[in-house]
Amino acid sequence: MPLLAEQFEYKHTKGDRYRILSTVNEDVYVDRRLSHRAEILNRIAVEVTDIRDGLGLHSARFQTAERSEGVYGGQSFQWAREYESVFGRDRQGYITIDPKYYMPVVRNVPVFPGRNVVPGDTWSAEGHEMHDFRDVFGIQEPYRIPFTANYTYLGNREWKGSKYPAFSVSYRIFSEPKAVSGRIWPVRIMGASDQLVFWDFDLGQAAAYEESFRMIFEFSNGQTVEYRGRADAEIIEAPAMDKSRMVTEITEDIARLGIEDTTVRIVDEGVAISLEDIQFEPDSAVLLEREKAKLDKIAEILLRYKDRDILVGGHTAMAGTEAGRRQLSLERAGVVADYLIGKQVRAPDRVVVRGYGADKPLGDNRSETGRRQNRRVEITILEN
Repeated sequence: MPLLAEQFEYKHTKGDRYRILSTVNEDVYVDRRLSHRAEILNRIAVEVTDIRDGLGLHSARFQTAERSEGVYGGQSFQWAREYESVFGRDRQGYITIDPKYYMPVVRNVPVFPGRNVVPGDTWSAEGHEMHDFRDVFGIQEPYRIPFTANYTYLGNREWKGSKYPAFSVSYRIFSEPKAVSGRIWPVRIMGASDQLVFWDFDLGQAAAYEESFRMIFEFSNGQTVEYRGRADAEIIEAPAMDKSRMVTEITEDIARLGIEDTTVRIVDEGVAISLEDIQFEPDSAVLLEREKAKLDKIAEILLRYKDRDILVGGHTAMAGTEAGRRQLSLERAGVVADYLIGKQVRAPDRVVVRGYGADKPLGDNRSETGRRQNRRVEITILEN
């Protein structure tokens, strides 16, 4: 590892694929009272699609999942939202991106001074945060908050038993935005972020970071919302998944283990194992005891691919209300996910659950055979 003067810069190679796993633990206060505590899991799949005029062009998919007190009581994380993004990043770290994109949230961090630095050297650069306030405050476009970040090169620091060049990143926010007619808007924004970034010279990007943060929003309706917590993230290289080979292997395993009403197929996200007509007590998420033997066999299959995260999706036939179907499918997916976690198939932060209701039928809801296909739980081994 470099010990003296070194020039930091990003390296981009066309075709590079990797993922970033980020976890956030935050307390949310509304009008200075604790509203809830949340754990947020961000899975970011990135591909460098081209190199053009010194920019590495990136295509990225950001998936967020949350586990909150009073929202979802299981061990796994509940799928929250998915964002697509396309952006360029130069060697210093500056991002070029269309303002329509919500992600990445923090932009132009880290950026480098374009010169050699030694431990103790400092520099500053402009950056900004982009926030999605559609659901909470009805602000429909990405909301931009500028700041000036201050950097200090710290020399080598230890992370997960290895030494990495590290630097601190710190910025403070105080803003009083202009009024927006006809809707709620932030009249005052205050915040702070302090990060420790570990750099990998071979990768040409950050290997990991740790952050503490606090953001306070005062809105035009008099409400105050505060987010306070800690976050960490790391890059994980993502070798390509041989989906066809996996489908063949899993199909053979299903036959060998005698797992009934179970199929496997390739999907955009990876490889999906469909447990059709999995049985719960009527109109509930209470799994029938006899179904646990099936899940034990599925657990055996999943352990063969333990380097891949999984998505557990619940599906229903066309019965009841849309909201009811979605909630029931989410709860049933959560029960299956928690059972697999209990079998140590994956750690809780590597399992996401999602309730689709009747949105993705495999069969015709007018026939009993079709309805049986649609009353299913799908376990997707994720590619990235």
